[in-house]
Amino acid sequence: MPALTRNELKVSLIQGATRWHDSAGNRAYYGELIASLAGSDLILLPETFTSGFSNEAIHNAENMGGPTVTWLREQSRKLDAAICGSVQVRVDEKVYNRLLFATSDGQIRHYDKRHLFRYADEHKRYAAGGERLIVEWRGWKICPLVCYDLRFPVYSRNRHADAGFEYDLLLYVANWPRARRYAWRTLLRARAIENLAYCAGLNRVGRDGNGLDYCGDSAVLDFLGAPLAELGAQEQTVTVALDPAALAAHRARFPAWMDADAFTLG
Repeated sequence: MPALTRNELKVSLIQGATRWHDSAGNRAYYGELIASLAGSDLILLPETFTSGFSNEAIHNAENMGGPTVTWLREQSRKLDAAICGSVQVRVDEKVYNRLLFATSDGQIRHYDKRHLFRYADEHKRYAAGGERLIVEWRGWKICPLVCYDLRFPVYSRNRHADAGFEYDLLLYVANWPRARRYAWRTLLRARAIENLAYCAGLNRVGRDGNGLDYCGDSAVLDFLGAPLAELGAQEQTVTVALDPAALAAHRARFPAWMDADAFTLG
């Protein structure tokens, strides 16, 4: 298995209190928090960061030419960093919970949330995505997913082929309520361990318009599930440098990938 030759990846988490159904207000709010993160390579924003997690926000969904996509491009260019988070995006007659991955060269890649949160009727209003995304950024392969996807390990499985692992960093942007915080904390660690990869989970804080409380618990974990950073229940930002040499050494020392089951995603 070839050694990694890339540089460290500096990942910043912005654990904010998203405003309810206020796209312009949220862009201003998160813009202030982003402004201090010069030097980061990758900046994470929460799921549905322009509205909060709301089925009614479907009525204000933007298209890919809307103000939020334009704003992401501008912020990414200013900081020379990739920025990602999810928003509601309308494509023809469908609206997706779409993770946008903006890079400083002006590109926008996207992933549409595959697993819609049935418990809150998300599946009745939004369309499900059908294709996983792997982004290459500054020498790192990154798999970005959204919130409820965390509960479905097959979809995030890090397969290995002649070209190596599919990804080095697995990340989740989320609106994960306080009531289910134990599952959030536990599953993030499981995904890191089983996939022999770094894992970052970015959640929001505060209370939303549905009266749900969020306690953050955002984290960056190494390939053993050990925390490199753990956030509390308040508005907070943190930047962590991921070490490629440590990841390569662990994969060589503990080659569980050689015994993994072969499969394809449908």
